[in-house]
Amino acid sequence: MGNIYTELGVRPIVNALSTYTRLGGSIMPPEVTAAMAEASRHFVDLAELQQAVGRRIAELTHNEAAYVSSGAAAGLVIATAACIAGADPAAIRQLPDLTGLKNEVVVHKAHRNGYDHAVRSVGVKLVEIGSALHTARWEMEAAITERTALAFWTQAGMTGKGDLPLETFIEVAHAHGVPVLVDAAAQLPPVENLWRFTQMGADLVVFSGGKDLHGPQSSGLILGRKDLIAACALHGNPNGGICRPMKVGKEEMVGILAAVQWYLGLDHEGRAARHEQMVAEWCAALNRIPGVRAERSFPNGAGQPVPRARVTLDAAQVGLNAEEVVERLLNGDPSIAVVPDGPDSFYLNPYTLHEGEEQIVLQHVSALLAARQPA
Repeated sequence: MGNIYTELGVRPIVNALSTYTRLGGSIMPPEVTAAMAEASRHFVDLAELQQAVGRRIAELTHNEAAYVSSGAAAGLVIATAACIAGADPAAIRQLPDLTGLKNEVVVHKAHRNGYDHAVRSVGVKLVEIGSALHTARWEMEAAITERTALAFWTQAGMTGKGDLPLETFIEVAHAHGVPVLVDAAAQLPPVENLWRFTQMGADLVVFSGGKDLHGPQSSGLILGRKDLIAACALHGNPNGGICRPMKVGKEEMVGILAAVQWYLGLDHEGRAARHEQMVAEWCAALNRIPGVRAERSFPNGAGQPVPRARVTLDAAQVGLNAEEVVERLLNGDPSIAVVPDGPDSFYLNPYTLHEGEEQIVLQHVSALLAARQPA
């Protein structure tokens, strides 16, 4: 039986890669899609709904306040604007012209990545501290001036490699009256991260709604200080300003609330055990194929506590290198996306697979690797 994608000539993908935006994030559970369908049947005051949903999500996640954004990147833009202009109507209208406003953001050099463009889009200058190998406290102290609007921290795979501890980062920023914004877009699991960073003292923390939360892909969460969350609301839809294009609808607001409720009710220990079982079964089966070595890798590429199977190939024995395997899996039937890791290896990620799909992945990977290719 066909579906909307095959009718359009687009192939669905078995996702053994991750919650990548380009693959659609994650799959929403029935509880979320039902809530969104219900929300779509009524008109409602969006500002009132945003406040109500924010209050409920804040209660559920043990935070002072919450704001629903149209994705994590939009959340970073809105949070940055809120830290710069606050609730000042004139300053809100002035953005992205930063004349007379604080216009610098302190960030670790080791944390620079393509996603920090969301912060830079407000017009700020990023002031880098440290190196990829080491950052000293005095470097952060020296970087903070009267022009500093916020200190920006990225929690991801590169975190902990040359940076200050987050506790120290927060301590130094707060000693100078500077708020701390944490990009934790992909930092679920563990579920405790929804309140861990703010309980450590971070002023605003941004999560993607469409990754492990399994909410609408075009949704995100900003959690943190009540005054800054109130400022976020002034910058965002349905108000004007630079964040107006980052519109979040009633369906996404209700959908992400349903997703948070669903996520908090999951058996996270059982889910983690299932991931471990899948990786162990993959490794046991693939290690029986000549020229193949499969081993558990932990944590995953985003620094999440999720295991993966790293599969390393002897191309002379297998007849294919890893890059060719990745390409053939993606172009096969079904299309299977795995994590590339150069010419010699790739990863199989259990994180985004539905029940039974782990066997589909194993069958197709095994068949490809066991069928020695002609020279």
